[in-house]
Amino acid sequence: MASATESPILVTGATGAQGGAAARALLRAGYHVRALVRNPGAAAARALTQQGVEVVQGDFDDVASLDMAVAGAAGIFSMQMPAGPDDPDREVRTGQALVDAAYRAGVQTFVHTSVARAGDQADFVGMNDGRWPRTYWDSKSAVNGAVAARGFDRFVILKPAFMMDNLLPPKAAFMFPALAARGRIETAIATETRLDWIAADDVGAFAAAAFGNPDRFNGRSIDLAAEALTMEEVAAKIAAGTGKPVIAVSLSESDAVASGINPAVASSQAWNNVEGYKVDLAATHAWGVPLTSFDKWIASYRDQFVIS
Repeated sequence: MASATESPILVTGATGAQGGAAARALLRAGYHVRALVRNPGAAAARALTQQGVEVVQGDFDDVASLDMAVAGAAGIFSMQMPAGPDDPDREVRTGQALVDAAYRAGVQTFVHTSVARAGDQADFVGMNDGRWPRTYWDSKSAVNGAVAARGFDRFVILKPAFMMDNLLPPKAAFMFPALAARGRIETAIATETRLDWIAADDVGAFAAAAFGNPDRFNGRSIDLAAEALTMEEVAAKIAAGTGKPVIAVSLSESDAVASGINPAVASSQAWNNVEGYKVDLAATHAWGVPLTSFDKWIASYRDQFVIS
C-alpha cells in the first residue's frame, strides 16, 4: 500500500504498548510512520524519533492539532485512553474527535484497537445489577460504532484480549503489585479460569497486515488472542522463563482488594470468572498473522520482568 517515501500512517498511542508495537511493525514493513504525541521532548517520544518515526505534537482535545497530524496521512492506527472517574467521556470524546479529523482529511484506511467482548456488554451476567463498569464497556463499544459508521473507504477494528505486556513495568505495578514485591501473582481470577492472552507485538502485526492488505480486512472486527491459560500456568511459565520463583494465588474479590489490588482491577479479574473474553483462538490464528506464544513472549522480554 505504501512505502517509506509515500503518505504516512499516523499512529496514536505510539509511546504505549499497542501503539508502540504498531509503529515498530509498520516501520519494519517499510511505511512512513507518523506519531501523535503530547510532548515531543519526552524520553518516549525521542525514542520514537530515533527509530525513524516522524513525531508531531498534538492532543485529541485540540482539533487544530489533530487536523495537522492527519493531514496527508493514508491511514491511521487509532487508540485512546479509556474513560476514568475524573473524565468519564474521555474515550468517546477523543475517539470521535480522531474519527472526524481523519474523515475530514480523506484518510482511506482506519485501523482501531479496542477490546474483545466490546459490544456484548448488555448480555453480561450482572451488568444490569451494576456488577461491572458499564462506562468502560459502553465507551469501547461507542468508539467502535463511530469508526464503523463514519464512512471510511476501509476500516478494521482489532479487539485484543488481555495483554501479556501487563506483566511488565510500568503496568505490572498496578495490575499485579505482588509480583515485584513477593514473587506472587495475586488475583481474583479463579484457579480453573482460563484467561485469553495476546502480546502487544501481535496487535502491531495485525495492524501492519491490515494496512498491507486493507481489502481483505475491510469491515472486519477481529478478536485477538494467542493462548488461553490459567494463572497457575502463567506463573509456571514465568518462573521457567525467568529462572525466578513465581506462584499464582487466587483470592476472593474482597480479599484481592484488601491485599492492595485496585478495586477496578479486582473487578475486572472477577469478570473473567463470570464472562471472560471468549476469543475463538482458531479464528484468530486463521488470519495467518503469526502469533506470539506465551513462552516465546517471556523469552523475548525476560530481562524486563521485575520479580522479588
